[in-house]
Amino acid sequence: MKSIGFSILILAAAATAASAQQWEVGGGAGVSFLPGVSASNPTGNATTGFKTGLTAGAYLGQNLYPHISGEIRYDFAMSDLRLSSGGTEATFSGMSHMVQYDVILHTNRPGTHRQYYVLVGGGMRIFQGTGAEQAYQPLSQFAYFTRTHSVKPMAAVGAGIRFRIAPRLFLRTEIRDYITPFPEDVITPAPGTKIGSILQNFVPMVEVSYDLSKGER
Repeated sequence: MKSIGFSILILAAAATAASAQQWEVGGGAGVSFLPGVSASNPTGNATTGFKTGLTAGAYLGQNLYPHISGEIRYDFAMSDLRLSSGGTEATFSGMSHMVQYDVILHTNRPGTHRQYYVLVGGGMRIFQGTGAEQAYQPLSQFAYFTRTHSVKPMAAVGAGIRFRIAPRLFLRTEIRDYITPFPEDVITPAPGTKIGSILQNFVPMVEVSYDLSKGER
């Protein structure tokens, strides 16, 4: 939570400095869904990854051209680790931090009442295991949970709709897919276990933004 507050302060300071330009600042929340990846070895098969959790974030955007905008954003996700096989499940507390830059392609000028958009971006994601390590963990024949962190490159794609609800206030709903290599430092495969290499994270979000431009657009 401290990371969220610190990032929002940074975005707010940058927004104040840029208020003479066509900038907007916003934030919102959503739910993080992460389909599991396979973990297999000669003893059997399991599914591992991260549990569904809440996500919150903030961003600073610049309207570059009539149909193109750019955004720098930070997101925080509650991402508990999980491992399951044959009706048995093991879990471990965790979280992650995402920092990225997005290019937004939208259907019309930012000042209109409704706007459809798609986005593509990239950055990095920090996965953290925050639980208490134990001498015995269920399903340890497949993988181990560790109290550490892993930094991975991240790609993002998404789409959404933006509504104007007041002269300078906007509401948008969107869904994002964050794609990273699997963080094997946090969920470490046991000897002889192969774990899927790509992790996808689907995040529907609702966000509110404020237009900082001085002139009416």
